[in-house]
Formats: sequence, structure tokens, C-alpha cells
Amino acid sequence: MNLIYSLGIYLASLILKVIALFNTKIKLGVIGRRQVFKVLKAKISNNDKTLWFHCASLGEYEQGLPVFTNLRTQYPKHKIVLSFFSPSGYEIKKNAPFADVVVYLPLDTKNNAKRFLNVVHPELTVFVKYEIWPNFLNELKRRQLRAILISATFRENQSFFKWYGKHTKEALFAFEHIFTQNESSKLLLQNIEYKSVTVSGDTRFDRVSNQLNQDNTIDFIKDFKASDLCVVVGSSWEEDEKFLVEYINNHLKVGVKFIIAPHNIKPTQIQSLKNSIEKKCVLFSEKEGKLISNYQILILDTIGLLTKVYNYADIAYIGGAMGTTGLHNTLEAAVFGVPIIIGKNHDKFPEAQEMIDNEGLISVNNQQELNTALNNFVDNENKRAIFGKNNRDYIKNNEGAVIQILNFLRR
Repeated sequence: MNLIYSLGIYLASLILKVIALFNTKIKLGVIGRRQVFKVLKAKISNNDKTLWFHCASLGEYEQGLPVFTNLRTQYPKHKIVLSFFSPSGYEIKKNAPFADVVVYLPLDTKNNAKRFLNVVHPELTVFVKYEIWPNFLNELKRRQLRAILISATFRENQSFFKWYGKHTKEALFAFEHIFTQNESSKLLLQNIEYKSVTVSGDTRFDRVSNQLNQDNTIDFIKDFKASDLCVVVGSSWEEDEKFLVEYINNHLKVGVKFIIAPHNIKPTQIQSLKNSIEKKCVLFSEKEGKLISNYQILILDTIGLLTKVYNYADIAYIGGAMGTTGLHNTLEAAVFGVPIIIGKNHDKFPEAQEMIDNEGLISVNNQQELNTALNNFVDNENKRAIFGKNNRDYIKNNEGAVIQILNFLRR
């Protein structure tokens, strides 16, 4: 199995180089990985004490962040190495303020694992959620270096729990401890004789709760909303926008405004979205000099504002689940006590089903269901309040994962 895995990694590296000729995102990763060891050697010496944090992409980074920042405070003299597998994480967070070095994770070969750990030599390694790279993990174990996995979720159909998954299963035992999001993940680990596991929950709850301690004021959003009801659309894709635009053009009432934060902010996509909207619409990039309260639709063709914009929402629609790209973070809106609507494809997001069961979130399958859900929230203040409170309580009741992790590491 080791040979097959190594061959697969080698073939993947060749395929990525070919795809990079046609795909800008993949190209960024290919080029970035060429620089990893040069960057590490320039910024880390043999005498440095280090901590290594690894995330697949941006979502895992957000999950890990409350743990990372606490460890940064706890170990102020250590250098922090932050690695990403995906360009989506690296390109956005390559200047993460708590980290001393941010790099791509080299492809998981035995040679890369040895070279990486020779330079980084971490006293502690923290992987987040799904990231299981056997060669890196086995090399950490061989060197008897501490490693933990946080906010982990496992499913029965994963290779760790199949007869052919011996190589990946063994990699799990490189972790000193695994903190899972739920009891079912813990049971799956125990079934393969992995015993050092704690159900701590999802660190994202701690992450979003901290947002309430920030200044969430955005003056131009306040001016745009004025005294109207506001629907905030977070991280929408074309599959979401098709239904939302139909609602806006044909069912939107006076006194209700929309703020749309698309996932894709390429100018052509933004302009196409704006052109499809028949109501008075303004882009973030065009707002200067305009009386923004006169517009009914605001499109955020920028990034970095959404977590604060939810503070102004009366209703939230979270994108990604109407298609197959993956549901975006519903917790960021829920912490502000906002009722939430999503699409139908949320099976891989257990928090979505929990919020549905808790009557804080509604999943819709089609245009008619979306129209009904939006209208019911728009017309019923009491329903908005009940769903919003349920979401706020859900966040509060699930805090505490970070404390459990930090307490374990202090032993």
C-alpha cells in the first residue's frame, strides 16, 4: 500500500503540473511549492523553537485560528510555521499576523517529509479537521514529535475504516490525541483501537463567538440599511444567485433590502450579477459619492467584510448548498441571532442539520421553497425572533472546544 500511495503522489504531482498550464489556481500552488524549502531555510534556524500549524484551506484555518492565536500567546518566543495545502487558503492568509512563516505544504513524499521536519523541527504540530498526510505524520511519529488533530470529523466510508486503508489508518496513530467534533467520530476511532480521543466539539463555535467581542460597526452598511429590513446573502454562487435574483426581481417588497456577498468577485461575474438585477443596485466599489440609502440592493465586490455585515442582517441566506460547491459557514451569521436559509445539499455539514432540528435554519430545494421561506421571515417578526434566538443559543451551547484543547496541551 505504501508503494501504491507513493506512486499516487508522484502521479498527482505530474498531473498538477499539466493542469497548472490551464488553471491559475493550480498554477499558484505548483509555483508556491517550489519555494517552500528556500523560504523555510531563510526564516528558521537550527536554534529556533517552533510550532507547526497545518490547514487544508481557508475553512480549516478559521477552525484552527482560536487555538493558533492562544498558542501564539502561550509560546511568544517560538516561531510559528503555518502551512496550507490549497491556494484558496494560502493566497488569502499568507500574511497571517500570528505566524512567522506561511508556506504551502510540500507534496506528501517521504523525502519532502524528512526535509520539511529537518528545517522546521516543531515542538508541537496541530493539524485541523481532515488533514491526514501519512508520510508527514509517520515521520513525526518516528522522531517522537508531538502532534494533535483538532475539530476532526470522520465518516464510516473513509479509508481509515476499510480493509484497504491500513496505510492511512496507521497515520492516525501519529497523533498524540485527536479532538473530534462529535461522538460518532470518536466511536469510529475506537473501533480501530485508537483510544486517545476526546469529543470537544467544533472550535468554530469559539471562533465566531469571539466576533461578538469585536467592533462590528460598518458605517456605510448602516447607511444602506437605514430603517429597512435587511437580507444578507453570504458567499453566494451562481446556483444560489439564479434563485435569489428571481425573488428580487419578482417578489421583493418595498422596505426590504438585500446585501449580496458573492463568493466569486471577478469583475465579469459581478457585472453579470448586477445586470441581472432589475431593482436599484449598487456595487461596493461604486458607492462613493452616492446616496447609498436610495438603493435596494448592495453587492459587495470585495472581501473581508462579511463577518461584520451579518451584524446588520435580519435574515441570512448562506450560499454553496444550492449547488455542489459546499455550504459556507452558517455559524458566522448564527452568532448574531439571525434566522438562516440554505440550499438543499448540506449532508456533509452536520451543524446545518443540527440547526434545522433546532429550528434556526431552513433548507430549501427550489424556487418556490425559497420564495416561501423568505416571505415567511419577512412578514413574521416573531418567527424571525424565534429562529434567531435558537441560533444564538445553539452557538452558546457549543462553545468550549478551545479550552479543552489548551488544557490538554498544558498537561
